[in-house]
Amino acid sequence: MAAAAAFDLLDKFIPGASESLTIVNATTAQNTLYPGVDFAALNWLERLWASYYIWVGNPIIATGLMSFVLHEVVYFGRCIPWLIIDAMPYFQKWKLQPNKHVSRAQILKCTKVVLLTHITCEAPLILAFHPICCLFGMKTFEIPFSSIGLMAAQIAFFFVFEDTFHYWAHRALHFGPLYKHIHKLHHEFSAPIGLAAEYAHPLEVLILAQGTISGPFLYAVFRNDLHIFTVYIWITLRLWQAVDAHSGYDFPWSLRHFIPFWAGADHHDFHHATFSSCFSTSFRWWDYSFGTDVKYHAYKARVAAANAKERAGVEKRELEKLEKEGILEERAAAAHGKRGKNE
Repeated sequence: MAAAAAFDLLDKFIPGASESLTIVNATTAQNTLYPGVDFAALNWLERLWASYYIWVGNPIIATGLMSFVLHEVVYFGRCIPWLIIDAMPYFQKWKLQPNKHVSRAQILKCTKVVLLTHITCEAPLILAFHPICCLFGMKTFEIPFSSIGLMAAQIAFFFVFEDTFHYWAHRALHFGPLYKHIHKLHHEFSAPIGLAAEYAHPLEVLILAQGTISGPFLYAVFRNDLHIFTVYIWITLRLWQAVDAHSGYDFPWSLRHFIPFWAGADHHDFHHATFSSCFSTSFRWWDYSFGTDVKYHAYKARVAAANAKERAGVEKRELEKLEKEGILEERAAAAHGKRGKNE
């Protein structure tokens, strides 16, 4: 009775919504979603995919549930190893800002804010993901998946699109009012940790998320060969990249040592430490093209020029100098936002 009343209420606001959320039995689901499909011709993952949608019995609920669980498992699954690494003295030699450490209270606060944002801000949008995908012509429950080559090309486009969007949106968020009222929260961590990748104001989460999801939607508008499975791989890689960029560690095996234009933690950690440099997310070319990495390269050059005995001291002094400059720039940005509000 309660469920029926809830569906009646839902239909008053969204006509036909209850019908779209109805869960059917497995036989009906298979006949509706996969009529005439030869399951023997599919690989094991495609069969598992179809079995999941048949088991749930409703594509909207199945996609929404899978999207949310994927996001939480990937995000926190990638954050936890970094928290463990940060607690192990052995890895401190690769910590980018070795004199800065976060407290348990900061970790707890960060976790609470991230979870609250996930539940109140991201979850409603994720649960509406399936209808939006269908609107843009993206395949969801359909099988088979795209070829590996096509998926690789699509994901490469998504990386470039997101990096471009993020660079310009990130620079905009450093403008006075936007910084003071939105982006300042994220900069509470001058030496970031992986968990802080999504430690941000809800508006910032929504703004920067557009770079991640608009690429697939834009692609789907012009082509009809994008599958949500490819988008899930992309989102997984994007979350890993975001968490790793905030990890605070640069290992000899970090990706930037093999791909010269990859940003990585070394690049983004400098942004958090100095405030006004290195705005990119995945790649370095936008910062290089517009000179927003000049301080970064000058700092690296001065450290590299020092002899081995003096290098640690030079690195410490140079970074402290840049941090002081960054603090002044941050205060100026926040003050600009305050003046704008008073005006």
